[in-house]
Amino acid sequence: MLKLRTNIPITAEQSPNLLKAFSRLLAQETGKPERYVMIDISGNHFMLFAGSDSPLAYLECKSIGLSASQATKLSASLCQILSEELGIAGDRIYIEFSNCPAEFWGWNSSTFG
Repeated sequence: MLKLRTNIPITAEQSPNLLKAFSRLLAQETGKPERYVMIDISGNHFMLFAGSDSPLAYLECKSIGLSASQATKLSASLCQILSEELGIAGDRIYIEFSNCPAEFWGWNSSTFG
């Protein structure tokens, strides 16, 4: 699961590319089938970082079995996508990574644990 919040607008033209790029990246980096990857992007939020409302982003990335090395690779790739697609500098991006236990992740009327 990847959630993106940013203070800049995300256009209807930008959102399909972002959704697909993030979905492919998470599947590739976590080794999970893309059918289990969910992406949620939301723009135009009232946000401030380091006392400035210049373009910024906050992401939450949660996955069962997420490792520190995967988080490091994802951080670099996610920042690159946000820089290229939305013009957000890497030092204006926070990413919260979470390794969720399988028994605490629900899907299809059950859990993965």
